[in-house]
Amino acid sequence: MNRKPSLALTTLSRRQFVQGLAAGGVLTSLPSLGYAQSQHKSNQPGSSPVLSGREIDLVVAETPVNFTGVTRMATTINGTIPAPTLRLREGDDVTIRVTNRLSVSTSIHWHGIILPYQMDGVPGISFKGIAPGETFTYQFKLQQSGTYWYHSHSGFQEMTGMYGALIIEPRNGERIKADRDYVVQLSDWTDEDPMHVFSKLKMQSDIYNFNQPTFFDFTSDVSKIGMQAALEKRQMWNQMRMNPTDLTDLSAATLTFLMNGVAPAGNWTGLFKQGERVRLRFINASSNSFFDVRIPGLKLTVVQADGQDVKPVTVDEFRFGAGETYDVLVEPEDEAYTLFAQSMDRSGYALGTLAVQQGLSAPAPALDPVEWLTMTDMMGAMSHSGMEGMEDMKGMSGLESMAGMKVMDHSQHGGMAMDHSMHGMQHGTQNPLAKPSKTVNHARTEYGPSVDMRVDMPRTNLDDPGIGLRKNGRRVLTLADLKSIDGVLNDHRPPSTELELHLTGNMERYSWSFDGLEFGKSTPVSLRHNERVRIILQNDTMMTHPMHLHGMWSDLETDQGELLVRRHTIPVQPAQRISFLTTPHDLGRWAWHCHLLFHMDAGMFREVVVS
Repeated sequence: MNRKPSLALTTLSRRQFVQGLAAGGVLTSLPSLGYAQSQHKSNQPGSSPVLSGREIDLVVAETPVNFTGVTRMATTINGTIPAPTLRLREGDDVTIRVTNRLSVSTSIHWHGIILPYQMDGVPGISFKGIAPGETFTYQFKLQQSGTYWYHSHSGFQEMTGMYGALIIEPRNGERIKADRDYVVQLSDWTDEDPMHVFSKLKMQSDIYNFNQPTFFDFTSDVSKIGMQAALEKRQMWNQMRMNPTDLTDLSAATLTFLMNGVAPAGNWTGLFKQGERVRLRFINASSNSFFDVRIPGLKLTVVQADGQDVKPVTVDEFRFGAGETYDVLVEPEDEAYTLFAQSMDRSGYALGTLAVQQGLSAPAPALDPVEWLTMTDMMGAMSHSGMEGMEDMKGMSGLESMAGMKVMDHSQHGGMAMDHSMHGMQHGTQNPLAKPSKTVNHARTEYGPSVDMRVDMPRTNLDDPGIGLRKNGRRVLTLADLKSIDGVLNDHRPPSTELELHLTGNMERYSWSFDGLEFGKSTPVSLRHNERVRIILQNDTMMTHPMHLHGMWSDLETDQGELLVRRHTIPVQPAQRISFLTTPHDLGRWAWHCHLLFHMDAGMFREVVVS
């Protein structure tokens, strides 16, 4: 169709746009490309084809899709969204041939997979990319098992449909027993050109935020905390040039949220028999979204995080960001249950059903109310007595009470310099996140135009479920709940070196970075082969960042140095300071970035060199 995206979207009501079509998705597949014979279709509607074996052929091409009533071109692998699910076996040497039928270069990154860096699939870092018309052969040995995924690392192709599940079966059989096994991939689709969306954010970073503070919010504040406090609250946000509802960059104003490539109105359905145990492999394959996942009426027993076995923990709900995966067990007894995954900003949701037969559905819950960022999210650690007043903005005097958070005055570029080269640390430190004083040293580059705020009193707690999930009456998973089973965390050496980096940004410029330096202005991070390293990340921004380090595991630890869980993607909340250990076993050049695609493209990306 020739209509511009902005005109096309006006033909849909907001409800239609959020829910999509009852029967939307890929319109045509092209068997002539030569891949149809190598794959078999799952017996569940809305499920991707499944490929297995030691040799696999994948073809990247453009395919027309329609999720919302508007036909657009998507980037597909073997003609489907999601791409085929790859079911492989631990210990096997696999050969995966990827043929590019696009007019531009492409790539595939095997997210969370430990392999030689030349096979990691990041153009400009580990290889040159796959040029139009070329076939690139990935070859590597599968050294792990669990739930993973794969996606393009070129441009915004991941955002236009190029992602799929990667399931690696344990060589000695599954430790986790289940009667049914489903992949549940969550993603976000926009009918707009992603480059156009990115350009609009560059011009106005909150253009897709439909939860802006309103006059009715102001009158509500007046009734709760009085006129003076309400005025000071609004004045504070205005002076900071920040928005308390700026939780995500994109919303249902442009996104349709998909479950296994199906819009909410299409109601993806997984079948079960009453009394069965069902394993759900949740993958956040979105480009820019956090999802809060629950199944009303069912408890979720989390048994894997990022493909790694964890001690079972039972919850009602979990949040995960782009790149993360969680495996959960459920034991349904009724005829139908709703799989409900609402976006962090509460603008929309992905939706599906577990049922005893096709055509059944259960009631979908209403979206939770939007919550504003709190002083904890903005400032970090404070005394409880001080925080009680701050959360309600009572007794505030403009910005004077915001001692823990500095809003940047870019006319002043002075400040303390911080050496981010690798340096020795004293063994036996009780608290790896402790500092000699309450304030945190910042790199000199954090005082420049790419940084609009700094947190000097960060919080280190891992038991916070995050904005919108606190005290909601449900048992919500936190990082503190996750503990790897015995044998997963297999490197118990104390770290010999330490590295600290800050996650930084400037929302007015829509710039994201490490230590105030966007990729291109930064130098690579150097790590020594097989050395045990402690890495500290501090988030000096208002948004949560799912941080993904390629080529090595991230072993999350508490603020007291207790190892918790092995991850490949760690979400870092606003004003939070977290610590993990890693051991770079593989030489080469690796990527390290926020997995929110636009944050990565806007500069929150570093190269890591292991030598």
